[in-house]
Amino acid sequence: MSGSKILIADDEAQIRKFLRIALEANGFTVVEAARGSEAIGKCATENPDLVILDLGLPDADGKEIVGRLREWSSVPVLVLSVRQAENEKVGALDAGANDYVVKPFGIAELLARIRALLRSQRGSGDANEMSRCEYRGLEVDFVRHEVRVSGVPVKLTRKEFELLRMLVQNAGRLITHQHLLREVWGRAHENDTHYLRVFIGQLRQKLGDDPAHPRYILNEPGVGYRFLSD
Repeated sequence: MSGSKILIADDEAQIRKFLRIALEANGFTVVEAARGSEAIGKCATENPDLVILDLGLPDADGKEIVGRLREWSSVPVLVLSVRQAENEKVGALDAGANDYVVKPFGIAELLARIRALLRSQRGSGDANEMSRCEYRGLEVDFVRHEVRVSGVPVKLTRKEFELLRMLVQNAGRLITHQHLLREVWGRAHENDTHYLRVFIGQLRQKLGDDPAHPRYILNEPGVGYRFLSD
């Protein structure tokens, strides 16, 4: 990931300085913006590999900025905000953000989230053409619809397989309940979170994934799920 360009969009100069020092120490190139309009302009002119975005920008709400970016760009957006409410997280993610970290934050966790998003983005150009995935003993063949854990075949229903596909092909990305429900069950079921809980439970059981110590599927309470990525 060394050499990737990251745009920091935050109106607090101290936060930008702290992030710049940490990111540059880890081999990243950094571009800064203090306003939403500036962030959009620099996304167009600087072509960053990832954007770290504060929601409380002086000229626009961060969710609006994400929405405007998504009209023409697929750059990964990691929201970094003091807002802890679930509706803020869900709103930002549904607007098109890829991940959400609450301030104050640990730099090690932030760097891990950044690396996961960059890996996901580099593979996303061919995401729909991905034919196979292997991770921590889990093997998924997307063409044959076959799943194995430690070499042992696992029989999944069609919905379970589609749910696993969504999670695996977005590894490292936090996906909201509504997005998963919309993609797997359709728009009519966007609010049927009980469907999701049941199917995630069945999927975990078949994969041997302990929710207390997950190897594959991490629950973000009230928001969504994330397929773990080293």
